[in-house]
Amino acid sequence: MYKEMIAAIRPSVMMTLLFALLVGLIYPALLTGLGALVVPAQAGGSLISRDGHVIGSELIGQNFTAPRYFHGRPSAAGKGYDATNSGGSNLGPTSKPLVDRIKSDQVAFRRGSAAPIPADLLTTSASGLDPHISPEAARYQIARVAAARGLAPAAIEALVAAHTEGALLGFIGEPRVNVLLLNLALDRLAHSGAKAGG
Repeated sequence: MYKEMIAAIRPSVMMTLLFALLVGLIYPALLTGLGALVVPAQAGGSLISRDGHVIGSELIGQNFTAPRYFHGRPSAAGKGYDATNSGGSNLGPTSKPLVDRIKSDQVAFRRGSAAPIPADLLTTSASGLDPHISPEAARYQIARVAAARGLAPAAIEALVAAHTEGALLGFIGEPRVNVLLLNLALDRLAHSGAKAGG
């Protein structure tokens, strides 16, 4: 009886161990190695370096608050853009804390502009880590950034246009601007001596 039970269970145990080895170790190791060979930057997290130091990733937003930088979407991930605490706020459209936060953000963004505020500057993404804003959201901030840096609005507008990514394959998703990459280009533009007023 005992030997019959062992004989009946053994194939199940062996198949479980085999698939755990294949799917849990070999397959992930193979894909990781293949990714490192074919697309090493993406496999490594799309990290961005400046002066030999990693300063961020193209895939995770950062909390820019200074007037001289473009700001990303609000983040409900931890204290903002916390990759270890990714997630939305789960607040519904009638939630008082959500309404109060949006009203506060509207006041902050509306300084110096009567134009409608793009929705993505007031709403969080589902992950709370979205590194992109819409081209409209970037253009909305040009006047503030130009004034804070003493740069020509036209030069910054050209920078926004150059950093606008189209829809994937021309039809998947929406045009977008990576805030970190745009702000790094903005720093380079400021160091190159662009003049105000254009």
